[in-house]
Amino acid sequence: MTASAIDADIDKTALVARFGAGPRLYDPVLAAERLAGWLRDLAPEQADAIAALGDAFPAVKTSLLSIAEASPYLFDLVRGDPLRLLRVLRGAPEQSLAKLLEDAEMFVAAASAEDEVMAALRRMKAEAALLIALCDIGGIWPVMQVTQALTDLAGRSVQMALRFLLRQEAGRGRIVPPNPDCPEQGSGLVVLAMGKMGAGELNYSSDIDLIVFYELEAPTLAPDIEPQPFFVRVTQGLSRILQQRRGDGYVFRVDLRLRPDPASTPVALSIASALDYYEREGRTWERAAMIKARPCAGDLVAGEALLSEIAPFVWRKHLDFAALADVHDMKRQMQTYRGQTEIAVEGHNVKVGRGGIREIEFFAQTQQLIAGGRHPELRVRPTLEALEILAARNWITWQARDELSEAYLFLRKVEHRVQMIADEQTHALPDSVEAIERFSRFLGYDSREAFAHDLLGYLEQVQGHYGKLFEGDPTGTAKLPPVDYAAGPEDTRLLDHLRTLGYKKPLMVATTLQQWMTGGYRVLKVETTQRAFREFVPALIEELARAEQPDDAINAFDRLLQALHRGGRLISLLSQNRDLLTLVALVLGAAPRLGDMLARQPQIMDGLIDPRFFGAMPDQAELSARLAVTLADAGSYEEFLDRLRLFGQESLFLIGTRILSGTVPTQQAAVAFADVAEGIVGTVHGLVSEQFASTYGRVKDQQTAILAMGKLGSREMTASSDLDLILIYDFDDDAPDSDGERSLHGAQYFARFTQRLISAFTTRTNYGVLYDVDMRLRPSGRAGPVASRLDAFAAYQEQEAWTWEHLALTRARVISASPEFRRRIEQVIRAVLTRPRDAAIIANDVAEMRRAIAQEKGEDDVWDLKYAAGGMVDIDFIAQYLQLVHAHQAPDILHANTLAALDNATRLGFLAQSDAEVLRPAARLYQDLTQILRLCVSETFKPDTAGDDLLRVLVRAGDAPDFSSLEARVKETQAEVRAIFDRLIGGEGA
Repeated sequence: MTASAIDADIDKTALVARFGAGPRLYDPVLAAERLAGWLRDLAPEQADAIAALGDAFPAVKTSLLSIAEASPYLFDLVRGDPLRLLRVLRGAPEQSLAKLLEDAEMFVAAASAEDEVMAALRRMKAEAALLIALCDIGGIWPVMQVTQALTDLAGRSVQMALRFLLRQEAGRGRIVPPNPDCPEQGSGLVVLAMGKMGAGELNYSSDIDLIVFYELEAPTLAPDIEPQPFFVRVTQGLSRILQQRRGDGYVFRVDLRLRPDPASTPVALSIASALDYYEREGRTWERAAMIKARPCAGDLVAGEALLSEIAPFVWRKHLDFAALADVHDMKRQMQTYRGQTEIAVEGHNVKVGRGGIREIEFFAQTQQLIAGGRHPELRVRPTLEALEILAARNWITWQARDELSEAYLFLRKVEHRVQMIADEQTHALPDSVEAIERFSRFLGYDSREAFAHDLLGYLEQVQGHYGKLFEGDPTGTAKLPPVDYAAGPEDTRLLDHLRTLGYKKPLMVATTLQQWMTGGYRVLKVETTQRAFREFVPALIEELARAEQPDDAINAFDRLLQALHRGGRLISLLSQNRDLLTLVALVLGAAPRLGDMLARQPQIMDGLIDPRFFGAMPDQAELSARLAVTLADAGSYEEFLDRLRLFGQESLFLIGTRILSGTVPTQQAAVAFADVAEGIVGTVHGLVSEQFASTYGRVKDQQTAILAMGKLGSREMTASSDLDLILIYDFDDDAPDSDGERSLHGAQYFARFTQRLISAFTTRTNYGVLYDVDMRLRPSGRAGPVASRLDAFAAYQEQEAWTWEHLALTRARVISASPEFRRRIEQVIRAVLTRPRDAAIIANDVAEMRRAIAQEKGEDDVWDLKYAAGGMVDIDFIAQYLQLVHAHQAPDILHANTLAALDNATRLGFLAQSDAEVLRPAARLYQDLTQILRLCVSETFKPDTAGDDLLRVLVRAGDAPDFSSLEARVKETQAEVRAIFDRLIGGEGA
């Protein structure tokens, strides 16, 4: 059929006929190859039909090419079912989506088994996801119609799953519904949709936030059935049906953690206990969340009654300006942590970043909270509707309404396109210029510059309106009267002033201030320093009052002052830079280890004021250059080691501070820690080689290499990681003695050299210890020689090494050696890792090792993120197991880094995509939290005794609204990871 004939045959309401301006292509050749390769694999009639539609409608063809080029997720949907693609393209999207939902509803109503329901809902989701994406990409539906379609899809999915479960329970006699076809009616079971789902604003790859409540006197419950276990079981079933990852995917990820105290409460709560909670201890963020709450499934009448009862908690009778400071503080803390304090393009988070979607939402919600109690018309869920009413009631200008609305629509479109790439719940733009160039084309722009122009314009507009909302002193601290900071705790005026600033312990703060102002510490004895400090104190007290825990910040700064030997320059720096002071307050309050380092060596503060501090993390070449400058004029071996230690500690401090402030992703921080360590190891290797040779000479044709294992090998280091090292050497057998004044024989030479090397790292000097070194991963462990000759190392790995040693070898990386010796070692390691293995034997060995670790270390502490059941060790073992059993047939699976190895295993088909979608986010979550804990906690982390500063930083790192929600997420994640470990490798029965 010709293109013109097809054009005439297609109804004008069909999706294919309504495509407008769509994406552009970044690499047309690559895109064409991918699409053509897929079409070649299809049955000829299907390939011809798709090609003919593309020829008849060029905008559709370009969009399919763009999907092939830029969106692995959508291209998988396209390739997964050619008939589905043709059905979607040929149908009118509005009718197609409605029929899709109706057909699924009929199928679920007739289903007798849960597996049938899960399969039907996943088929529906896949087709709807493709249809909605094409309507978005082709400009067929405006962005808010897209969000409403996604919301409708989610709502109907929840309703279908819940109705099926309740019908099953009715069949078992546990409930007696008046209407068996709609057993949820009158059941007293309420499912609230929260967030964007509640407002009809769901984004493309969003979780759905639900809270499930039930009436204690559930009307349809059978007399002998207890409400709580019944409704908890139903809720767990609902979550399972919707989010369990299978070969055919999932429907929606379900987040039940917005309920009260989710770490300690069941997944379904009684309405009575919920109302009691909100009345007693509900927080501002929970009030804001309830603005968008909407009954979406279950007993809708009971749901509306519940919202009426919660209304007094959400909507205060009087103008609630206290909410302004609370919401602003929430946004500021979130933004500061995530490193989104500046407007940017590459890597910018369009949700929580400066000028992003969250600022528009907070702009509207804050004013709704302030005035919604007295003005019921403000109690609306959708953001754009709230802006409209705020303008109509003169709370904001029409210009603000127009600019914020336009920006909101733009940013939501960008957000959707980001999420279409891989169906990931991400809001961050790609982080390189090249990746943004690709993304810009996928969004329909001709260039990065054109996209950046629009993006920056909208971000700046939003930020301007958001900033104006919080002008005029939201915390009530402006124009405070001058006071005498030296007056002490007897001065009531000073105490009142401190209370107004937000200090909870004014007596303690006043006493501390008196000590400062009277020059009570060594650092303040110098008159010029004391004078500068006195002038600085008012600004210092005001800035520390903005800290999360002002009284703790005062104590931390007090400890810093006491520890300082010289402080004039530090005080001058802080007095001139408020942002620096805020950062230091965070460090002092949350990470005493870094604070002590700062007190001992104030000069490391210089790195914080370097313009490069908040830029890209330095790569290995830049670090090597900086290290060379640091060591250039060292006068002795001891001074050389001291400077190395100072460089290492300054680097640790700067990376640690960036982790705390959230201005670097933890994966980048892990690589940066490893790059610093690698640079230092290489430098020490060269230094000790030269120094050792000056005494003992060299062995003919000698070669030495340092093999990094563990976290250094995988470039996943934290601030407290040891160095797991193996030294490998080789030399000429015909001349085994060294040629120095004090000659040594082969193996003895290299053993003593290795001991000298370890000593260079571990000897304590004025600047402390460089690194702790662990060499237990060498052949034969503690019983073996400290250094191994290459042939002996190869023979041991081939003939004697245990499975656990080969697992460890997957992380081995040569970090200091000549190029030729490096290649020889890498060939040995690759040969060992790619030999054939019996998968059952390896699985049994891995399972046995995991049980042994559990017996030794325990696995019941949820916050032992490494060793807990389902923790990081489980993920590491999965990645290492997959490499050992599959590297023989697919050497490309090998990678020292855990996440990269999982990606390789998924790409090569050895790890199911559904499992990867659990393991990758789990590993990132554990790494995010572990980086914080290693910086801030020296012993076991105990939430009950941890400081509020640390808990807040962890909450932000885990992207949770509060600590209880974070703890619930960790527990859920560990359960999912352990289930995958048991399935792939084996649990107790292995």
